[in-house]
Amino acid sequence: MRIVRPRRGRAVLATVLTPLLAAGPLAPAAAAQESDDGDKSVLRVALVQEIDHLNPFTASFSSSAMIGRMTWEFMTPPSADDATPTQGVASEWESSEDGLTWTYTINPDMTWSDGEDVTSEDVKFTFEKIMNDPVAAEANGSYVENFEKVTAPDEDTVKVRTSEPQASMTALDIPIVPEHVWSDVEDFSDPKTDTLDYVGVGSGPFVITGHQPNRFVKLEANEQFWRGDVAVDELQFIRFENADAAVSALQSGEVDFVNRLTPAQFETLKGSDGITTNSANGRRFSELMINPGARTQDGERIGTGHPALRDDQVRRAIAYAIDPKTLVDRVLGGYGQLPGGLVPPIYDTFHYEPSGKDKYTHDPDRANRMLDEAGYEKGPDGVRRDENGDPLELRLTGRSSEDFDVRAADFIAGWLGDVGIRVTRNLVSDNQVDEQTTAADYDLALSGWGTNPDPDYILAKQTCDALPTSDGNSTSSAFFCDPAYDKLYRQQLAEMDIDKRAEFVKQAQELYYKAAPSVVIGYEQALEAYRSDRWDGFPRQPKGEGVIMEQTGYWGFAGAEPVEGGAGDGMPTGAWVAIGAVALVVVAGGGTMLARRKGSAEDRE
Repeated sequence: MRIVRPRRGRAVLATVLTPLLAAGPLAPAAAAQESDDGDKSVLRVALVQEIDHLNPFTASFSSSAMIGRMTWEFMTPPSADDATPTQGVASEWESSEDGLTWTYTINPDMTWSDGEDVTSEDVKFTFEKIMNDPVAAEANGSYVENFEKVTAPDEDTVKVRTSEPQASMTALDIPIVPEHVWSDVEDFSDPKTDTLDYVGVGSGPFVITGHQPNRFVKLEANEQFWRGDVAVDELQFIRFENADAAVSALQSGEVDFVNRLTPAQFETLKGSDGITTNSANGRRFSELMINPGARTQDGERIGTGHPALRDDQVRRAIAYAIDPKTLVDRVLGGYGQLPGGLVPPIYDTFHYEPSGKDKYTHDPDRANRMLDEAGYEKGPDGVRRDENGDPLELRLTGRSSEDFDVRAADFIAGWLGDVGIRVTRNLVSDNQVDEQTTAADYDLALSGWGTNPDPDYILAKQTCDALPTSDGNSTSSAFFCDPAYDKLYRQQLAEMDIDKRAEFVKQAQELYYKAAPSVVIGYEQALEAYRSDRWDGFPRQPKGEGVIMEQTGYWGFAGAEPVEGGAGDGMPTGAWVAIGAVALVVVAGGGTMLARRKGSAEDRE
């Protein structure tokens, strides 16, 4: 099988975003927004999610992964139009007849932001580091588990040998880093790997030039970007404690873009002068995690999950007690889709939709029967008890700062109470959610994931190999392990025929769905708003109707264009700026370190 994309010279990004990604000259930009630093266009984006790491090997939060996509190019990034693979670090790629060896030709137009050439050694270094270092594999290790050997026959060619055919070889969501910058790192958990000494050299449309932990990240246009100039000179990501503060900043003109809006906020912003809203079916899902009896790969039990939840009949009863339509209609305000499998409907080829008899709908009678059959009888107070007479009481963990979690927790606690399960709400900080779910110290937990066009990433999170190792490294999303699932996972990964692969993918999702270590409770629509009196031209993914922020790529912000006459002063370097509920200091250069944390259950990718 051979898949080739034509070579091209440096092309302007705005042109690249048109159909066929044709090259062409840059049209004169509209009048740039002025900043205190001179004639500079500054796009300011509000973040209501935390940033765990800038180090691309360990960045697991959606916000962190998004910044990584702006900074480091991938081998074959998903296109803006329809998420099909397009040129990135690789300008050409092909598979051997047996599907076991992939050959990538390095893009001849690509250099690092410091002027060094991007070569095959950079790709080899990145892949081998993830293959051989469990910490470096934290964010994207699932992509290379099948890799046997990576070679660089010359500086323009990379060959990857896999143990079995791997269908995701044109969908490797791995930022490629410069070997000459990262080769001296011995411990990828070292906080220094989040400093500008390491994250300040990239190949994407932007380069990280300043940051403060959980407050601010500043990026500037990469003059070496292989696709050509972008119209955004400076891209600022500004952290807000909550969405209300971010919306206020948008309305006052202190920021230009906000996402993760609540339905009420979105409705309020509709029709506002100078503001445009965007709603789109997204690639995220919300889920209720149900601790299935967390174990390590060696079989050692970990965490404090309630033993009743080790019974899949109890977990399924919980799923039948919940009303996803109410959650979509009343918590998401109708801006969502009813749930099915782990792959959202936006990727319809691989989406699993359960049949009527298997689908989890609000059926308290069925939930009651299943709990009766599992041996949990109701006591005089209506609360079910186990064989020892202990009440069936579960903790529900969620974020106290998140509107969805707070409101969904109330509904879920009520529904479970109706079938005899007492629920204690455990609404805590983001950090505490992270710590408790990572350690399996939960019974139920509200969570969410961003998925990719290729299903391999989200499916790999559910394999036995993803369970925690003896030293604590884990990529598991819900502590699920089933040999039958693992077999289906391997079959889908090795199947190159897309229709046959889709069947394996759906069968794997069906098995997971029925085991219910977590239950998808809704596919959220992306709700976004931006200052259209300052910025416009944001490319959507997919084209025309998709999301702008949190794409599987950099197109949304890299393709933005300033509006002529728009006011958008950048924040002066070193100044303290009070925005909404937080005070932010802008740092140019330097190397402020971010605390090391694992991927959170609240905002994962």
